[in-house]
Amino acid sequence: MPKHGKMSGSEKSLIGKSPQFRAVLRAARVVAATDVTVLIQGESGVGKELLAREIHENSPRADYPMITINCAALPDTLAESELFGHIRGAFTGAVSDNPGKIEAADGGTLFLDEVGELSLSVQAKLLRFIESGELQPVGDARLRRVNVRMISATNRDLGAEVKAGGFREDLYYRLHVVPLELPPLRERDGDIKIMLEEMTSRFARMHGLEPPVISDETMNVLLRYPWPGNVRELRNLCERLVVLFSGRVVEPGNLPSEFQSGVDNGLLSKGLLWLLESGVRMDELEEQLIRHALAKTGGNRSRAARLLGLTRDTLLYRIKKHAIS
Repeated sequence: MPKHGKMSGSEKSLIGKSPQFRAVLRAARVVAATDVTVLIQGESGVGKELLAREIHENSPRADYPMITINCAALPDTLAESELFGHIRGAFTGAVSDNPGKIEAADGGTLFLDEVGELSLSVQAKLLRFIESGELQPVGDARLRRVNVRMISATNRDLGAEVKAGGFREDLYYRLHVVPLELPPLRERDGDIKIMLEEMTSRFARMHGLEPPVISDETMNVLLRYPWPGNVRELRNLCERLVVLFSGRVVEPGNLPSEFQSGVDNGLLSKGLLWLLESGVRMDELEEQLIRHALAKTGGNRSRAARLLGLTRDTLLYRIKKHAIS
């Protein structure tokens, strides 16, 4: 079992020395030694699952599984069965017993990623499980006791969701015992350069290639970029540069189109001069970047996602978030 107070294992993936980031890691060290329920908050791509795994690996439950459930990917019709399990014959297609994800985490950690995406009906069943420690698989008359440590994550403001009626208040307070908020990459002073060097070196070793050399001009471009996809976007860029520019100098013109000054000028010509005049409004900037990428790709969402350094699912979520038609 890992020693409490010393982060190990996946810490190499949690790179950074900024005070904002290190403060979160210090808090994670404290909660790892307990069974307290944790809610990890932060924008998409900041590393919420990595932090959850770090807490699990340094907890008394480290020898047991950590089961991750992507709540955003659970269809309402299957969510109850996936979470709580079912028995054979419970419904059409249930040809065998399925213990469900929660029971699979027995003794270990249950990580509910994007917990704000759960329907209200599933939220009610999850609350019942948290309060009693018992679950009832679909079609089974018997209750089963399961012992898990609960960690949740969201990029939504669950407090606002509660006020809007989209999230249960009682469940919110059950999950919001110890909140940890990972800062977006643009707010992590000095970490971008550190992460670029570490990630390009790591990918170079992984692929058996020489790391690229980032020119000063290119580094300045990267430091000014708002990184709407956060650490995930940076990681994707680093791997791309290692593969395409192994051992070579990377100049600004070698960066993907979203980093180019031409894109910046195009965005400014579309009404974003207010960014320079009154500060950056990240939600509005993100929306404009998505609209620009969709326009550039003729509405092709897969290509737009690649331009933005996002997965297609993440892009679809953000399109829905900003009500982009």
